[in-house]
Amino acid sequence: MAIDHAATVQTVVDFPEHYFLENLAVRSDNSVLVTVLNHRQLWWVPPFTGAEPVRPVLVHTFERLVTGIVETEPDVFHVSATDGYTTHESSLHRVDLRGWSPGEPVRPETVLTFDERVRALNGSCLIAERTIVLADSFAGLIWRVDLPEDGGPAQARVWLRHPSLDHDPDNPLTPPQPGVNGVRFAPRTKFLYYTSTAQRLFMRVRVDPVTHDPAGEPEFVSGGTMADDFCLDEDAGVAYVTTHRQNTIDRVPLDPRPDGTREIAVGDPFDERVIGPSSAAWGRGPGEYGRVAYVTTDGGTTSPPPDGRIRPARLLRITFS
Repeated sequence: MAIDHAATVQTVVDFPEHYFLENLAVRSDNSVLVTVLNHRQLWWVPPFTGAEPVRPVLVHTFERLVTGIVETEPDVFHVSATDGYTTHESSLHRVDLRGWSPGEPVRPETVLTFDERVRALNGSCLIAERTIVLADSFAGLIWRVDLPEDGGPAQARVWLRHPSLDHDPDNPLTPPQPGVNGVRFAPRTKFLYYTSTAQRLFMRVRVDPVTHDPAGEPEFVSGGTMADDFCLDEDAGVAYVTTHRQNTIDRVPLDPRPDGTREIAVGDPFDERVIGPSSAAWGRGPGEYGRVAYVTTDGGTTSPPPDGRIRPARLLRITFS
């Protein structure tokens, strides 16, 4: 079901075809950091005024596929790198952009190399100061990483293991579809929300405010779509969920709805700018929370649209009315 009030979609920047824009983080000045999965890159996109598309700047090329990115302190980011489809070697890198100017080299610091239990790192978010959770799409796990204040080695342990996190090894789609994929924390209600793409689930689990561990069993919120990532609007009590292979952004209530009603906010009718939407994050300008989101796409690299023609990957600015 499409929502009656339309959203305004603007292209911030076009990337080449066959670029899989995986995740993003919006900085305090509304510039955007974008991870490009298949090219192992981190890009910087300058603030968008709405007049003309902007020109991105390459920040760094990693040795592995890059997936999640989370700001852990002002202008300090932790980026996940993973060989999810081959060796499964995975690591977490600290990227310090304090005082950085576009075009200057950066020297990411490897703060953690994961053990062999990790299969494919994906989305990540903070659930407390210096505490990150990371989706592991093929191991069916969510990991917890605690960052020490003294700059010593980070510590990782399994945060959640549950059947809803599992991927489907018999799914015929290529590439293999992830289980747990996107993770976002709702600080007011203390829930961690997550998607499980292969199982078509949108789930949540309560987080203990003291230990920051799961408090109780995960519960079903909604389902029925191959959800990828999302951003939360706690003011309105909804999530805006990207459905990567279905080329839509859906508006989903944060409280469990057994009927799983699907409201399509963007993509019905089909919009060729919104092909392969992968992740979403709110702008950080005044009044932008819950209203202005930045969305990454892959242009159909993973799943071409019905006409079979792959478009440029895009960073979009979407204003929800």
